[in-house]
Formats: sequence, structure tokens, C-alpha cells
Amino acid sequence: MRVIADIPHSRYKIQIFLYNAKYLVKIELGQFEQIFKIAEADVNGGVEEVKRMVTDQLLHNSLERFLSMRTDWEEAFKNK
Repeated sequence: MRVIADIPHSRYKIQIFLYNAKYLVKIELGQFEQIFKIAEADVNGGVEEVKRMVTDQLLHNSLERFLSMRTDWEEAFKNK
């Protein structure tokens, strides 16, 4: 798996990887990460098209999931 692009952002670390004929978009916030996969064949515009898919709406929805992940992890941590 190799990094083919970084998308600068003030809150997240966003990287695009190419692996097994798939683009992977990894969004990290602190100790949590989310990965979205799309087949290389489904993207006609290459990595630039994948970058355009990382919209404000996607990042907003990702933040909601990160908050939910943190809550779930905090609950699990209480039960250790």
C-alpha cells in the first residue's frame, strides 16, 4: 500500500492510498480513523477525482462518526 496523495486540512489527516486496484481514503482524527475504499476502475479521473469526493459534507459526516466512535470507546474502556 502506498500513499499517492495528502489532502491538507486543519482538523484531519487525510491521505489517499492505492492498494490492490483500489483507492483508499483515510481520514484520521486523534486515535481514530475511517477508511473509504473505491475501485480504481470506478474512478475515471484518477486521484484528482478521488480528491474531489472528499467534500465538506463527507468530512462533516465523518466528524459525527468520530464522535460516536469516541463515545463507544469510552463506554468500552469503562468495562475493562
